[in-house]
Amino acid sequence: MKLSQIFKGGESKRENRLALRAGSYSLMISALVLAILIVVNIFVSYLPSSMTKYDISATKLYSITSNTKVVVNALDQDVTIYWIVQSGQEDDVIENLLSKYEALSDHIKVEKKNPDVYPTFAQQYTSETVANNSLVVECGDRSRYIGYDDIYLQEADVYSYTYNTSFDGEGAITSAIDYVISDELPRLYVLEGHGEAELPATFSEQIEKDNMEVSSLSLLTVDEIPEDAACIVIYSPASDISEEELDMLSDYVSHGGKLLVMSGPVQDGSLDNLNGLLEEYGVSVTDGIVVESDREHYAFQAPYVLLPDISSHDITDSLIEENYFVLMPISQGLTVDESSTKGTVTSLLSTSAYSYSKADAFDLETYDKEAGDTDGPFTLAVSIEDNSGGGIVWFASSSFLEDMYNAFSSGANGDMAMNALSSLIGQSEAMAIRSKSLNYNYLTISEATSSLLKALMIGVFPLVYFGIGVYVIVRRRRLQNEKG
Repeated sequence: MKLSQIFKGGESKRENRLALRAGSYSLMISALVLAILIVVNIFVSYLPSSMTKYDISATKLYSITSNTKVVVNALDQDVTIYWIVQSGQEDDVIENLLSKYEALSDHIKVEKKNPDVYPTFAQQYTSETVANNSLVVECGDRSRYIGYDDIYLQEADVYSYTYNTSFDGEGAITSAIDYVISDELPRLYVLEGHGEAELPATFSEQIEKDNMEVSSLSLLTVDEIPEDAACIVIYSPASDISEEELDMLSDYVSHGGKLLVMSGPVQDGSLDNLNGLLEEYGVSVTDGIVVESDREHYAFQAPYVLLPDISSHDITDSLIEENYFVLMPISQGLTVDESSTKGTVTSLLSTSAYSYSKADAFDLETYDKEAGDTDGPFTLAVSIEDNSGGGIVWFASSSFLEDMYNAFSSGANGDMAMNALSSLIGQSEAMAIRSKSLNYNYLTISEATSSLLKALMIGVFPLVYFGIGVYVIVRRRRLQNEKG
């Protein structure tokens, strides 16, 4: 055998050994990496979902708000959430939400109750027909039943003849927890006797969900305001209060009482006595209705549907952070004189410098500015802190809480009113927890932005596309001629 053949044979064996060694090394590394991944996967599976799942949904469907964290972190009593659901029928969104509550506090425990196994369990809490994925929140002797229809809300849209669906699981559960751990609930008194309108359905439901008890009150039948009044609500009065009622309300605020007022222009007469509550703090009410000429500050091509600037305050900060807008239709203008020594006045909503008030509020022939109109800017909502600790939040519109305008603002109007109410009664953690839309929210934009978008979509973009098409055709023909 030739020496070269022996050498080649040795080299071949050496290469085979090296390849075998490399293959064994790769196999060992792969096995080690696989083992590490298995261990890491097992470790991660024991971590709470709050550390392993991230919410990237547009409406933060799988997240909970800071309001809930305040309520849950303050728990010093054990709360049990019973999840009434058949095996295999669990709703994923509800399951994720319940896991977050359980992870937030050792005082919260979630228990499943299969109606096939416990057919009579729910009957001790409700007489309603209980659907899968309903809940019961219990603490001691107090409990609240949360039906599936209270978690997934459906509201008819009269404009599109469809239903809008939203998820209100967090709001319902946090409200129930707050209810079962509370010995006493704040009581609101709604003033009557002056042609006041009924509280809008959406606002009333929010008050109930936030565990506030509501009673009506006529100052003509009592000698003094009840001691258990956490706040008095005055909503859309059609006629003025008497001087005696004014004195009672003024004395109530001067001794630490709280007022939430929603009062705009009235068709007959005036509200001089009621407005006198503001005058004590240097706030004057301008007769008439405020009209905007700045197209950035009104909506729906209606200069009286105002889109005011929002000032930073505990009541408004949550709206500012989420980029919501408040609509103020048919409003009176307020003017603030900061020289008052009786309390501190803070403007919450304000018009542009191009606004004006038209005195003939209900007999307008034109929205254009005329001689005799009062120049703006105006304040549309104020928060007043009396030196005694009392407070007033005043909205200069009787219509802004109507369900239609609340829907157009994507619920921002109702949220601001609830935030004002919560701020007055000292329950900042009860600031409105919004339900999370599963459809869409209205995009509230100014009239100027709407006109700009129309011009771009109808005029500019088509012309740009047409120009690009002409350019491409001319360029191709030129190239063909050059080749020919």
